[in-house]
This record gives sequence, C-alpha cells and structure tokens, in this order.
Amino acid sequence: MKAVVQDRYGSADTLTFTDIDRPEPGAGEVLVRVHAASVNAYDWHFMRGDPLIGRGVMGWRRPRNRVRGRDFAGRVEAVGPGVAGLAPGDEVYGEADGTFAQYVCARAAETGPKPARLTFEQAAAMPLAANTALIGLRDVARVQPGQSLLVNGASGGVGTFAVQLGKAYGAEVTAVCSTRNADLVRSLGADHVVDYTRDDFTRAGRRYDVVLDLVGNRSLRELRGVLAPTGALMLSGGGVYEGGSLVGPMGLFLRRRAAAPFAGGQRLLEIAARQSTANLAALRELAEAGTIAPVVERTYPLAEAAEAIRYLEKEHARAKVVVTV
Repeated sequence: MKAVVQDRYGSADTLTFTDIDRPEPGAGEVLVRVHAASVNAYDWHFMRGDPLIGRGVMGWRRPRNRVRGRDFAGRVEAVGPGVAGLAPGDEVYGEADGTFAQYVCARAAETGPKPARLTFEQAAAMPLAANTALIGLRDVARVQPGQSLLVNGASGGVGTFAVQLGKAYGAEVTAVCSTRNADLVRSLGADHVVDYTRDDFTRAGRRYDVVLDLVGNRSLRELRGVLAPTGALMLSGGGVYEGGSLVGPMGLFLRRRAAAPFAGGQRLLEIAARQSTANLAALRELAEAGTIAPVVERTYPLAEAAEAIRYLEKEHARAKVVVTV
C-alpha cells in the first residue's frame, strides 16, 4: 500500500511517499481503508521529534512509528479477534497512529461510526481536535450556561470546535485570533472577537470564568490575570512553534503544576484528551444535530501530505487541513 513514511526526525523533507506492507488487524483492532486523514500539530511534533523531552514516547533517535497521521475516516476492511459492533463495510472515524496511508489498523475502542451527514473529509477533521475541545469544556472545566469563556487560538483546529461547543453549553464566548480569521470565528458563534494583531487580551481589564489556552505563547501569570477569582484555566499543549526545544509547551504545564496548590480559588488545569467510543458517539450526535460543524480550509492528496504539513507550520492554517486518500 502507499503511505507517507519517515525514518528520521526533521522537516517535511524527511517524509517519503512510498510503498509499505499493508498491516493486519490484531486482537481488538479493525483494519480501515482510509478515505481521509486530517493534519494536526500532533503530526508536526512527531515529525520534528519536538520537544526533545517527548522523545521518550516518540522514539529517542528516530520515530518509533514510521507513518505520520493521527485522525482518520474511512471504511472497515477487516476486523480482528474480539471486535464487536463493527463489521467490514462500515463507515467509521477515529484515531490511530499512521493514518497517512491507504490502510491503518485502529483500536476498536478508538473507532466509531462516522456521522452520517458528514463527508469523509469533514469526519476526518473531527476526532483529535473536537475530542480535545469536548473533554476540555465538558469534563475538565465543566462549562455552565451564563459563564464567560475565552478561547486563545480560536481559529485553529481545536479552537473552532471549542467556540461552537462553548456556545452549545450556553457560555458567552470571546475568541482570540488574527484579523483574517475574525469573520470565521464570528460565523461559528463567537460573541466577541479579540484581534491579537491589534489588541492584547491580557491587558483589556476583563476577567473570564473559563480560559482555554491553545497557543502556549503567554505566561502563566498573564493567563491567570484574565481569570476570575474562582475561574478555570485550561492548558492544551500548544501548536507549531520554532522547534528545537527541550520542553516546548510542557514548560507551561510544569509551571501550572507547581502553581496549582497555591492558586487559591482559581483552578489551573490541563487537558488529557483520550479518545473513546463514547466520546466519538457524543461528537457524532453533536455533528448530526448541526450543533458542531468541522471547518476544512484545504485538502491535499495523500502524495502531497508533506505539503499539507508545510502549510500547517508556515501559514498558520485556519481550522483543519485534510489529506484525502
């Protein structure tokens, strides 16, 4: 089968479109014929091996998993032992390592029926990003009607879903983004937009019940400064940056952990977004009800997956970039 393979850390130039063996599903796995796979900052971090502290998971000297890609949407080709509820021919979506390929083996526990009203490209844009927003707002911050929510990085993959979910949960949403993305986040339901090229949200004098930081370019003190005395600050890593860092966005996480016991009434939190069939089902229901809708800015064929990642890291892509197979 064709796949996008990487044997050393580095830029998108290290990615090769080539032939490799088709995987076979093991116990609890399904083999999926991939129709689309979206691009995430996750893929950039694994491609670069950055931050260095993360190589304990990624692979110390070279990528442990040679094929990039995490999100997928496609059709079940075969099922492994112990799989129930999924069968060949089913349209599915979910998460697995190595989705920039014609086929991928995914854990059945991280795979679910595709939202019927969405295309494969739209469905592939959802799993990692929408799940992160869902866990952050529903489970970690527990957003309530009438609360004020600030999303820093509102026009990115996670941010576009966070704006929509915040409105669905009844919050007053302030979106931080660049000038070119202001209309996009307004169309998704944002009540207020802060253009970071013109205004600094940390100096505006307003405080919020919930702050979701998806960028990682602000200090913990600045973020706490816009948080209400009993508010919740959520950190979710960070996107693409210059690279070559020892700890990268993990530095902010470490400072959060040190400060959390002394934060008074403020809750300093981080999002650990683990995928599940239950969350995929919740996202499917939200998508089919029209409550959330994926925004796909660009699509690239599988052979040009390297270009898709270059676009993500150099052009500050809005919403989602999708690779079609």
